[in-house]
Amino acid sequence: MQHLVQLEPLAKDVPPTKRGHERCLALLLSATELFLEHGYDAVSLDDIVHHAGGSKASIYKYFGNKEGLFKAICDYRRTQFFKDICVSFSFDNSQDFRTYLVHTLLNFYQHIKQPKNTAFMRLVVEQSGRNLDIAQHIHEQGPKHIQHSIAEVLSKAHAKGLLNCPKPLFSAQLYFGILRNMEWCILMSLSNDESDQETIEYIHYCVDRFLDGHQKV
Repeated sequence: MQHLVQLEPLAKDVPPTKRGHERCLALLLSATELFLEHGYDAVSLDDIVHHAGGSKASIYKYFGNKEGLFKAICDYRRTQFFKDICVSFSFDNSQDFRTYLVHTLLNFYQHIKQPKNTAFMRLVVEQSGRNLDIAQHIHEQGPKHIQHSIAEVLSKAHAKGLLNCPKPLFSAQLYFGILRNMEWCILMSLSNDESDQETIEYIHYCVDRFLDGHQKV
């Protein structure tokens, strides 16, 4: 029941059965598909139930309401994103810290440029502009959560003497700023004239400059 454990923070009162888990996950996935295809406002709970099966009572039970369902979708996708992007770094082996920083940004870039992920990011931006509660929730559970995760790694690297990073959260924000221009170009559907190789070279260059700025004086 590995997936059921993953759903517990996202939904409430999920029955501890395979069928209950599948019903809850089906609502998340169906709602995501419909929101991406038609937009948040155009999709009703009846539409989601018709697409996923089950009843509106299940949505109210698991998620509270439509807004709660949307938050759960954001949390679910953030969990998947975090698992794919922010892999752990072990300070107990010979893994190169620079390589870890480069690969994390490359994974991030490969993720955000996938059409479905780009479309969902646009949906999130749109809904955040309309609902302050959703905006706050997404910021806390998305960008801020990921920044804190990288800040924790940077803090440990500082303690190990790998770099000079007395303010790891500030440095984590600087680190993810490396991709900010690319992220906005993707969100705004602007053409990217850079090849994949040029993007790789850019990330390598920026990580080197990031590490240069964190060398002990």
